[in-house]
Amino acid sequence: MAINTAREDETVREGSKKDTLLRLYCYLLSYKKELIEIMLLLLITLTVTLGSPLLIEYAVDTCVANSDVRGLLRLAVIALLAYVVYLVCTRRWMVKMEDITNRILLTIRGSLYEHLQTLSLRFFDSRPTGKILSRVVGDVNSLKEVLSDSVTKLFPDLLTLIGVAVIMLVKNWMLAMAALVMLPVLFGCMFAIQTVEHKRWQIHRKKSSNLNALIHESISGIRLIQSFDAEREKQEEFDSSATEFSDSWIAAVRIGDLFGPFVEIAWGAGSFLLYFIGLRVVGGDRIGVGTFIAFSTYLGMFWNPIRNLASFYNKIVTNISAAERIFDILDTPADITDHEGAKELPPVQGEVCFENVSFAYSDALEKSVLSNVSFTVKPGERIALVGPTGAGKTTIVNLIGRFYDVVSGCVRIDGQDIRDVKLKSLRSQVGMMTQDTFLFTGTIRENLCYGRQSDLPGETGSAKEVSDEEMIAAAKAVNAHDFIMALENGYDTVISERGGQLSVGQRQLLAFARTMIANPRILILDEATSSIDTHTERLVQSGIETMLRGRTSFTIAHRLSTIRNADRIFYVDGNHILEAGSHEELMAKKGYYWRLYQSQYEGEIA
Repeated sequence: MAINTAREDETVREGSKKDTLLRLYCYLLSYKKELIEIMLLLLITLTVTLGSPLLIEYAVDTCVANSDVRGLLRLAVIALLAYVVYLVCTRRWMVKMEDITNRILLTIRGSLYEHLQTLSLRFFDSRPTGKILSRVVGDVNSLKEVLSDSVTKLFPDLLTLIGVAVIMLVKNWMLAMAALVMLPVLFGCMFAIQTVEHKRWQIHRKKSSNLNALIHESISGIRLIQSFDAEREKQEEFDSSATEFSDSWIAAVRIGDLFGPFVEIAWGAGSFLLYFIGLRVVGGDRIGVGTFIAFSTYLGMFWNPIRNLASFYNKIVTNISAAERIFDILDTPADITDHEGAKELPPVQGEVCFENVSFAYSDALEKSVLSNVSFTVKPGERIALVGPTGAGKTTIVNLIGRFYDVVSGCVRIDGQDIRDVKLKSLRSQVGMMTQDTFLFTGTIRENLCYGRQSDLPGETGSAKEVSDEEMIAAAKAVNAHDFIMALENGYDTVISERGGQLSVGQRQLLAFARTMIANPRILILDEATSSIDTHTERLVQSGIETMLRGRTSFTIAHRLSTIRNADRIFYVDGNHILEAGSHEELMAKKGYYWRLYQSQYEGEIA
C-alpha cells in the first residue's frame, strides 16, 4: 500500500476532459424546469441586446435623417421599456442560477462525504487527512463558476455570436467576413494555450492539497511541535510548501493570462479589416452612416462574447482539474462493502472463529502480517493478545470488525462468515476502544450517547434513545460520574474536538462509559487503559469487569497485570499465534509469554 505524505504530490487518475465536463453537467439535468425558465429569461434579455443596434440604425438613418421627432420619442419609450424588461429578467435568472449552483455543490459535497464514509481504513491509511479535506471543501467550491457560467454565459454568448453573425451576414456579407476572418487564428492560439495551462493547473491543485495537508497535520500535532520546540522546523516546511503553492499558481496564471491579449489582438485586427474593407473595397459612399454605426456596435457585441467565452474556457481549464480530483475519489471503489445477498447478522452469542486467516496491508503476501492463523473463541470468553509491537495484535481485532478483509481464509461470528452479513449489523454488535480516544465537539451527554443513535453530536434530539438513568449508571460503573459532575455544566458541559480540555485519563473514562451505553456483544479493548494512571486504573477495573461480564472480549495490553484474569492469552509474533493458554498455563510452559512476563516484572521479582 503506497503511502502519500504532505510533501508528496498525489497521483490522480486522468480521464478525458470532455467526459469530465459532461459528467459535471449531468448534475444540471436534475433542474430541467428551472433551467428552461432561465433559458427563456436569457432569450428575452438577448433579444433586447441584439435589437438595440437596430433601433440605433433606424433612429439615425430614418428618424434623424427625416427630422422625425415623434419617431425618436417613440423609440425612446420602446428602449426604456425594453431596458426595464432586461433588468427584471436579468435579476430573476441570476437569483435562480445562484440557487441551482449552490444546491448542486451541496449535492456533490454530500455525495463525496457519503462515499468517503464507505471507504475502508486502507484508503485513509494511505494519505493525509488534509488532502481529503482539500477535495471535499476547496475543489468542490472551485466548480461554482464553471457550473453557473455554463448556463448564464456560455448559452447566451453562443446565441449572441450566432445572432450577430447572421445579422451581419444578412446586412453586408463582405463586412461580416472582414470582421470574422480572425476567428480561426484565435481558436488555434486558445487550443495551444489550454494544453499547457491544464497541466499547470493540475500541478497547482496538487501543491494546494500538499499545503492543506501540512497545515492540518501541524495543527493536529501542535502540542508535539511545541513540546519539541520544533516551530522553526515546521515554519520552514510551511514556507517551502507555500512557496511551491504560490509558484505553481503564478506559473498557471501566467499562461492563462495570454487568453485576454490574444482576444484583444484579434478584435483589433477584425475592427481594422472592417473599416478597411468598408472604405476601400465596398466604398464609404455605398454604406449609410447608420449602417456603419450598427456594424461597429455589432462588432463590439460579437467580440465581447468571444472575450467572455475565452474567459469561460480559461475557467474550465483552470477548474477541470478540481473536477478530476473529485471524481477520482467518487470513482474509488469501496473495497469493504455489503456483498450481494448479504443478510442481517442476528443478535450474536459471541463465538469468534478464525479459519486459516492470512492478511497483508499491501498486495505483497511476502509482507503478510498474519499467516494461516486459526483459533476459536467461545461465547463470553475473555481473550488477551500480547506480543511485540507490530506482531499483528491490532490487525486481528480489526479483522473481527471487518475494517479490512482477509487475504485468504475467513472470519466467522456464530458460524457466519462476516463477509456474508451486512456491515451495519456486524459493527453495531462489536464495540472497540483504543488508546487514541476520539471525542466529538459537543456536550459530554452527546458523546456518551453516540453509540446508541444515528445522529451526530450537536444535532437536536441526538440523545433521545438513552435515558439519563442509563447514562449516569454507565458513567458510575467506570468511575466517570464524579469528575463529570465536577465540571461546570456536568453532563451538558461542551467539550472541544478530541476533548482537549480533559486529561487523557478522563477522555478514556468517557470512552468506557460510551462503550457501556452502546452495549456491544463483542468487546475489543486495544490498549484502552494505557493512558490511565495506576490509581485510576484500579478504580476503573471494577467497571471493566462489569463491562466484560457476559461478553466475548479481546484485550490488547502491554501491561500484563491487566490481563491475568483472561480465560486465554494469545502470544502473537512472526505472523502466527505462537502460544495460547491461561496465565498459569503459559507461566508453567516457560515459553514466550513467561519470558515477556519475567522481563516486565524482573525488577519487582528481584
